Amino acid sequence: MKVIRAKSAGFCWGVERAIQVAREEACGGERRVYTDGPLIHNKQMMDALSREDIREVGDYQSKQDLSLPQEEEKDSVVVVRAHGISPQRRKYLKELGLPFRDGTCPDVGIIAGKVKLHAQKGYDIVIFGDREHPEVIGLLGYADGRGHVIANEADLESLPSFEGGVAMVSQSTMFTHEFQNLSGILAERYPDLLVFDTICGATKERQSDLVSLVELGAEAIVVIGGRHSANTKKLAKLAAANDRPAFHVETAHDLDAESFSSFSLVGVTAGASTPEFIIRSVCERLESF
Repeated sequence: MKVIRAKSAGFCWGVERAIQVAREEACGGERRVYTDGPLIHNKQMMDALSREDIREVGDYQSKQDLSLPQEEEKDSVVVVRAHGISPQRRKYLKELGLPFRDGTCPDVGIIAGKVKLHAQKGYDIVIFGDREHPEVIGLLGYADGRGHVIANEADLESLPSFEGGVAMVSQSTMFTHEFQNLSGILAERYPDLLVFDTICGATKERQSDLVSLVELGAEAIVVIGGRHSANTKKLAKLAAANDRPAFHVETAHDLDAESFSSFSLVGVTAGASTPEFIIRSVCERLESF
Protein backbone atom coordinates (compact mmCIF):
# COMPACT_ATOMS: atom_id res chain seq x y z
CA MET A 1 0.00 0.00 0.00
CA LYS A 2 1.23 3.51 -0.83
CA VAL A 3 1.02 6.17 1.87
CA ILE A 4 1.06 9.95 1.45
CA ARG A 5 1.59 12.08 4.53
CA ALA A 6 0.25 15.58 5.18
CA LYS A 7 3.01 18.19 5.47
CA SER A 8 1.54 19.60 8.68
CA ALA A 9 1.15 16.31 10.55
CA GLY A 10 2.58 16.43 14.05
CA PHE A 11 3.29 18.89 16.83
CA CYS A 12 2.24 22.51 16.43
CA TRP A 13 4.52 25.17 17.91
CA GLY A 14 2.28 25.71 20.93
CA VAL A 15 2.53 22.04 21.89
CA GLU A 16 6.29 22.02 21.28
CA ARG A 17 6.60 25.05 23.55
CA ALA A 18 4.57 23.45 26.36
CA ILE A 19 6.73 20.32 26.22
CA GLN A 20 9.88 22.43 26.20
CA VAL A 21 8.69 24.37 29.27
CA ALA A 22 7.96 21.15 31.18
CA ARG A 23 11.29 19.57 30.21
CA GLU A 24 13.23 22.70 31.15
CA GLU A 25 11.63 22.61 34.59
CA ALA A 26 12.20 18.85 34.99
CA CYS A 27 15.94 19.22 34.30
CA GLY A 28 16.18 15.63 33.14
CA GLY A 29 14.28 14.33 36.14
CA GLU A 30 16.13 16.34 38.78
CA ARG A 31 12.88 18.13 39.62
CA ARG A 32 9.33 16.84 39.64
CA VAL A 33 6.87 18.61 37.35
CA TYR A 34 3.13 18.53 38.00
CA THR A 35 0.91 19.44 35.04
CA ASP A 36 -2.64 20.59 35.76
CA GLY A 37 -4.42 18.03 33.62
CA PRO A 38 -2.69 16.49 30.58
CA LEU A 39 0.00 18.82 29.23
CA ILE A 40 -1.13 17.79 25.73
CA HIS A 41 -3.91 15.47 24.56
CA ASN A 42 -1.75 12.45 23.78
CA LYS A 43 -1.47 9.59 26.25
CA GLN A 44 1.62 8.07 24.66
CA MET A 45 3.54 11.35 24.85
CA MET A 46 2.44 11.90 28.45
CA ASP A 47 3.70 8.38 29.25
CA ALA A 48 7.05 9.27 27.67
CA LEU A 49 7.25 12.51 29.65
CA SER A 50 6.49 10.65 32.87
CA ARG A 51 9.90 8.99 32.55
CA GLU A 52 11.36 12.48 33.08
CA ASP A 53 9.21 12.82 36.23
CA ILE A 54 6.64 15.03 34.47
CA ARG A 55 3.39 13.96 36.08
CA GLU A 56 -0.19 14.69 35.11
CA VAL A 57 -2.39 15.54 38.11
CA GLY A 58 -5.93 16.85 38.36
CA ASP A 59 -8.46 16.26 35.61
CA TYR A 60 -9.08 16.88 31.91
CA GLN A 61 -11.00 20.12 32.53
CA SER A 62 -8.75 21.49 35.29
CA LYS A 63 -11.62 21.67 37.77
CA GLN A 64 -10.57 19.33 40.59
CA ASP A 65 -8.47 20.35 43.54
CA LEU A 66 -5.00 18.86 43.31
CA SER A 67 -3.81 16.31 45.85
CA LEU A 68 -0.04 16.74 46.05
CA PRO A 69 2.34 15.05 48.50
CA GLN A 70 2.92 17.13 51.63
CA GLU A 71 6.60 16.26 51.70
CA GLU A 72 8.55 15.95 48.46
CA GLU A 73 11.81 14.05 48.15
CA LYS A 74 12.96 16.62 45.58
CA ASP A 75 12.01 20.08 44.34
CA SER A 76 8.71 20.35 42.46
CA VAL A 77 7.05 22.83 40.11
CA VAL A 78 3.56 23.30 38.65
CA VAL A 79 3.25 23.79 34.87
CA VAL A 80 0.14 25.03 33.06
CA ARG A 81 -0.69 23.04 29.94
CA ALA A 82 -0.98 24.29 26.37
CA HIS A 83 -4.77 24.76 26.49
CA GLY A 84 -4.55 27.43 29.15
CA ILE A 85 -6.64 27.94 32.29
CA SER A 86 -9.00 30.49 33.77
CA PRO A 87 -7.65 33.32 35.97
CA GLN A 88 -9.44 31.70 38.90
CA ARG A 89 -7.58 28.44 38.29
CA ARG A 90 -4.31 30.32 37.91
CA LYS A 91 -4.82 31.95 41.33
CA TYR A 92 -5.56 28.54 42.88
CA LEU A 93 -2.43 26.94 41.40
CA LYS A 94 -0.18 29.77 42.55
CA GLU A 95 -1.57 29.46 46.07
CA LEU A 96 -0.29 25.87 46.24
CA GLY A 97 3.06 27.33 47.19
CA LEU A 98 5.12 25.66 44.44
CA PRO A 99 7.08 27.41 41.68
CA PHE A 100 4.78 28.12 38.72
CA ARG A 101 5.44 28.04 34.96
CA ASP A 102 2.93 28.84 32.25
CA GLY A 103 2.90 26.52 29.23
CA THR A 104 -0.21 28.09 27.68
CA CYS A 105 -0.03 28.29 23.90
CA PRO A 106 0.56 31.96 22.98
CA ASP A 107 -2.25 31.75 20.43
CA VAL A 108 -4.67 30.77 23.21
CA GLY A 109 -3.25 33.59 25.34
CA ILE A 110 -4.14 36.06 22.58
CA ILE A 111 -7.74 34.82 22.56
CA ALA A 112 -7.92 35.15 26.35
CA GLY A 113 -6.62 38.71 26.06
CA LYS A 114 -9.33 39.66 23.57
CA VAL A 115 -12.03 38.10 25.76
CA LYS A 116 -10.77 39.88 28.89
CA LEU A 117 -10.35 43.27 27.21
CA HIS A 118 -13.79 43.37 25.64
CA ALA A 119 -15.57 41.94 28.68
CA GLN A 120 -14.03 44.76 30.73
CA LYS A 121 -15.40 47.21 28.17
CA GLY A 122 -18.90 45.84 28.73
CA TYR A 123 -19.17 43.61 25.67
CA ASP A 124 -20.96 40.28 25.76
CA ILE A 125 -18.59 37.62 24.45
CA VAL A 126 -19.75 34.82 22.13
CA ILE A 127 -17.28 31.93 21.98
CA PHE A 128 -17.56 29.42 19.15
CA GLY A 129 -16.37 26.10 20.54
CA ASP A 130 -17.01 23.07 22.73
CA ARG A 131 -18.20 24.19 26.17
CA GLU A 132 -16.64 21.05 27.73
CA HIS A 133 -13.19 21.66 26.24
CA PRO A 134 -10.54 22.97 28.67
CA GLU A 135 -9.59 25.82 26.34
CA VAL A 136 -13.16 27.12 26.31
CA ILE A 137 -13.52 26.63 30.07
CA GLY A 138 -10.40 28.73 30.52
CA LEU A 139 -11.62 31.45 28.13
CA LEU A 140 -14.95 31.72 29.94
CA GLY A 141 -13.04 32.59 33.09
CA TYR A 142 -11.82 35.79 31.39
CA ALA A 143 -15.33 36.83 30.33
CA ASP A 144 -16.35 37.92 33.83
CA GLY A 145 -19.79 36.28 33.53
CA ARG A 146 -20.45 37.77 30.10
CA GLY A 147 -19.38 34.70 28.09
CA HIS A 148 -21.72 32.58 25.93
CA VAL A 149 -20.61 29.39 24.17
CA ILE A 150 -22.12 28.24 20.89
CA ALA A 151 -21.31 25.21 18.73
CA ASN A 152 -24.01 25.45 16.04
CA GLU A 153 -26.95 27.48 14.73
CA ALA A 154 -29.31 26.05 17.37
CA ASP A 155 -27.04 27.36 20.12
CA LEU A 156 -26.88 30.71 18.36
CA GLU A 157 -30.67 30.97 18.26
CA SER A 158 -30.78 30.24 21.99
CA LEU A 159 -28.59 33.21 22.88
CA PRO A 160 -30.20 35.94 24.99
CA SER A 161 -30.81 39.39 23.52
CA PHE A 162 -27.79 41.64 24.00
CA GLU A 163 -28.32 45.33 24.67
CA GLY A 164 -24.72 46.51 24.40
CA GLY A 165 -21.73 45.60 22.29
CA VAL A 166 -21.06 42.01 21.23
CA ALA A 167 -17.73 40.41 20.34
CA MET A 168 -17.18 36.93 18.91
CA VAL A 169 -14.10 34.70 19.11
CA SER A 170 -13.42 31.04 18.38
CA GLN A 171 -11.77 28.16 20.17
CA SER A 172 -8.46 27.78 18.35
CA THR A 173 -9.20 24.34 16.85
CA MET A 174 -12.57 24.84 15.15
CA PHE A 175 -13.63 24.75 11.47
CA THR A 176 -13.13 28.08 9.69
CA HIS A 177 -16.18 27.73 7.46
CA GLU A 178 -18.44 27.05 10.46
CA PHE A 179 -17.08 30.09 12.28
CA GLN A 180 -17.64 32.28 9.23
CA ASN A 181 -21.20 31.01 8.87
CA LEU A 182 -22.14 31.59 12.51
CA SER A 183 -20.44 34.97 12.76
CA GLY A 184 -22.26 36.04 9.59
CA ILE A 185 -25.64 35.09 11.06
CA LEU A 186 -24.85 36.86 14.33
CA ALA A 187 -23.72 39.98 12.44
CA GLU A 188 -27.14 40.19 10.79
CA ARG A 189 -28.64 40.47 14.26
CA TYR A 190 -25.93 42.79 15.61
CA PRO A 191 -24.48 44.90 12.76
CA ASP A 192 -21.76 46.31 15.03
CA LEU A 193 -20.56 42.82 16.01
CA LEU A 194 -16.81 42.58 16.51
CA VAL A 195 -15.54 39.37 14.95
CA PHE A 196 -12.08 37.99 15.77
CA ASP A 197 -11.03 34.95 13.74
CA THR A 198 -8.95 33.26 16.45
CA ILE A 199 -8.69 29.84 14.81
CA CYS A 200 -4.95 29.20 14.88
CA GLY A 201 -2.81 28.96 11.77
CA ALA A 202 -1.76 25.38 12.55
CA THR A 203 -5.41 24.28 12.63
CA LYS A 204 -6.15 25.97 9.30
CA GLU A 205 -3.04 24.43 7.75
CA ARG A 206 -4.00 20.92 8.89
CA GLN A 207 -7.49 21.26 7.48
CA SER A 208 -6.14 22.55 4.16
CA ASP A 209 -3.53 19.78 3.97
CA LEU A 210 -6.17 17.11 4.51
CA VAL A 211 -8.13 18.40 1.53
CA SER A 212 -4.88 18.25 -0.45
CA LEU A 213 -4.54 14.55 0.42
CA VAL A 214 -7.99 13.95 -1.08
CA GLU A 215 -7.04 15.91 -4.20
CA LEU A 216 -3.89 13.78 -4.54
CA GLY A 217 -6.06 10.69 -4.74
CA ALA A 218 -6.10 9.31 -1.21
CA GLU A 219 -8.85 6.69 -1.04
CA ALA A 220 -9.01 6.78 2.76
CA ILE A 221 -7.62 9.03 5.48
CA VAL A 222 -5.91 7.90 8.66
CA VAL A 223 -5.99 10.58 11.38
CA ILE A 224 -3.60 10.01 14.28
CA GLY A 225 -4.20 11.56 17.68
CA GLY A 226 -5.62 11.29 21.16
CA ARG A 227 -9.29 10.48 21.66
CA HIS A 228 -9.77 13.76 23.56
CA SER A 229 -7.92 15.88 20.99
CA ALA A 230 -10.35 18.42 19.51
CA ASN A 231 -8.29 19.20 16.42
CA THR A 232 -7.81 15.47 15.72
CA LYS A 233 -11.55 14.78 15.90
CA LYS A 234 -12.14 17.73 13.58
CA LEU A 235 -9.73 16.25 11.02
CA ALA A 236 -11.56 12.91 11.09
CA LYS A 237 -14.85 14.75 10.59
CA LEU A 238 -13.39 16.72 7.68
CA ALA A 239 -12.20 13.52 6.00
CA ALA A 240 -15.72 12.09 6.20
CA ALA A 241 -17.12 15.36 4.82
CA ASN A 242 -14.88 14.87 1.78
CA ASP A 243 -16.40 11.43 1.14
CA ARG A 244 -13.40 9.50 2.33
CA PRO A 245 -13.40 6.71 4.94
CA ALA A 246 -11.76 8.12 8.07
CA PHE A 247 -9.81 6.06 10.60
CA HIS A 248 -9.07 7.86 13.87
CA VAL A 249 -6.26 5.96 15.59
CA GLU A 250 -3.98 6.65 18.55
CA THR A 251 -1.15 4.29 17.57
CA ALA A 252 -0.18 1.74 14.91
CA HIS A 253 -1.68 -0.98 17.11
CA ASP A 254 -5.15 0.36 16.22
CA LEU A 255 -4.66 -0.57 12.55
CA ASP A 256 -5.61 -3.90 11.01
CA ALA A 257 -4.84 -4.99 7.47
CA GLU A 258 -8.36 -6.17 6.67
CA SER A 259 -9.83 -2.68 7.06
CA PHE A 260 -7.47 -1.40 4.35
CA SER A 261 -7.60 -4.33 1.95
CA SER A 262 -9.58 -2.41 -0.67
CA PHE A 263 -7.29 0.67 -0.73
CA SER A 264 -4.08 1.19 -2.67
CA LEU A 265 -3.39 4.82 -1.66
CA VAL A 266 -4.01 6.12 1.86
CA GLY A 267 -3.46 9.63 3.26
CA VAL A 268 -2.10 10.16 6.76
CA THR A 269 -2.42 13.23 8.93
CA ALA A 270 -2.13 13.85 12.65
CA GLY A 271 -3.35 16.18 15.34
CA ALA A 272 -1.24 18.90 16.90
CA SER A 273 -0.41 16.75 19.95
CA THR A 274 0.85 13.69 18.07
CA PRO A 275 4.59 12.97 18.37
CA GLU A 276 6.71 12.09 15.36
CA PHE A 277 7.55 8.57 16.55
CA ILE A 278 3.85 7.60 16.49
CA ILE A 279 3.26 9.11 13.03
CA ARG A 280 6.27 7.27 11.65
CA SER A 281 5.17 3.92 13.11
CA VAL A 282 1.65 4.31 11.68
CA CYS A 283 3.02 5.07 8.21
CA GLU A 284 5.37 2.09 8.35
CA ARG A 285 2.56 -0.26 9.39
CA LEU A 286 0.28 0.96 6.63
CA GLU A 287 3.04 0.53 4.05
CA SER A 288 3.46 -3.07 5.22
CA PHE A 289 -0.15 -3.98 4.36
